Amino acid sequence: MTSKQRSNLKSIAATLKPIAQVGKEGVSDNLLKSLSDALEAHELIKLNLLPASGEDEDALAASIASALSAEVVIVIGRRAVLYRRSSREGFEHIKF
Repeated sequence: MTSKQRSNLKSIAATLKPIAQVGKEGVSDNLLKSLSDALEAHELIKLNLLPASGEDEDALAASIASALSAEVVIVIGRRAVLYRRSSREGFEHIKF
């Protein structure tokens, strides 16, 4: 992903609300399934990474992205933005 593409995604994500929180329960299979479904539906999602998770935010976001075959757009504080192109047909994809 180029810096221009990343910048465009960051501007789109600025208005998004977090759809999930990763806390002391960690990353479960159910959470990954929900996040995968959300990425398929929206392509761009924002997450809250709570301090109770016990992991570094960057490492946690990278591990979630890796499990979802997604890319980390940005991690700011305790918020992470992930992107994955949807495979749905007839879907209006995010333009770069």
